[in-house]
Amino acid sequence: MLSFLVRRIAQAFAVMLVVAAVAFVLFQFIGDPVSQMLPMDASPADRAALAAALGLDSPWYVQFARFLGNAAQGDFGISLRQAAPVSRLIAERLPATLELALSSVILATAVGIPAGVYAAISRKSAGAKFVMGASLLGISLPTFLIGILLILVFSVWLGWMPAFGRGEVVSIGGWTTGLASADGLRHLVLPAVTLSVFQVALIIRLVRSEMLEVLRSDFIKFARARGLSSRSICFVHALKNTLLPVITITGLQLGGIIAFSIVTETVFQWPGMGLLFLQSVQFADIPVLTAYLCLIALVFVLINLCVDLLYMLVDPRLRIQKGS
Repeated sequence: MLSFLVRRIAQAFAVMLVVAAVAFVLFQFIGDPVSQMLPMDASPADRAALAAALGLDSPWYVQFARFLGNAAQGDFGISLRQAAPVSRLIAERLPATLELALSSVILATAVGIPAGVYAAISRKSAGAKFVMGASLLGISLPTFLIGILLILVFSVWLGWMPAFGRGEVVSIGGWTTGLASADGLRHLVLPAVTLSVFQVALIIRLVRSEMLEVLRSDFIKFARARGLSSRSICFVHALKNTLLPVITITGLQLGGIIAFSIVTETVFQWPGMGLLFLQSVQFADIPVLTAYLCLIALVFVLINLCVDLLYMLVDPRLRIQKGS
């Protein structure tokens, strides 16, 4: 286990180093920070002074070493659009995105796994056919359309849910959350459901197909021959072997939601990382884009590490192989 963790951490370090190099090239050769931060009539002396203050007059390898050192400390410079530290902007937006992403993944898992198991066990029933039809619809509909429909029905027609914003938030040790207030929970419902629809449909279809495959395997036939109950076979033996691909897909989807929830955050005006990224792209705010790239790479690296560890917890055979 220890050697596995060391090897994984070394791989993660190499990935982050490559991402940092790409981010540095993005920051170095796309756009001119001096031209964006100074007015058009700035003198050459002012431009040279600002370039020296930003460290742009040093050789590229010195700038890259400085960039790595600052990035390791979470310092990505000043936003060109908001004239504020990038780390502060991300710290203000990250809780909203993580809250939305985790809520949608938990909802998708809580709904998708039981529905997928039901669709596999009772695959010829009308309920199972309805579940599979609904999952096909959930995969086919684009996210922005789902969000607009939910706003139309539950905000405009029924007036049950707010249509935009994060609502009332509570600060706990510098971390802001809307989960501790009723207004924040009401604002979270529609965007979380919007993000979870595709995930629910994907998990349902994946669990159903994997469950059907596992139920045909020899060890399930042997369990039936031993006289085990159908509940024990389906929910103890078969489901445990079904969860491996589900863990992979859920982990990747979580990373994708954190990185690319731009459409949902734009539709609901959710003050998260996606909305910040979209505004930075429109303004060509390179420091924010650089920090976003490094942060998302770190998120995927950590999620992949957690997925590998969950593999070893779910499947004892992997622990034996790693030990040997």
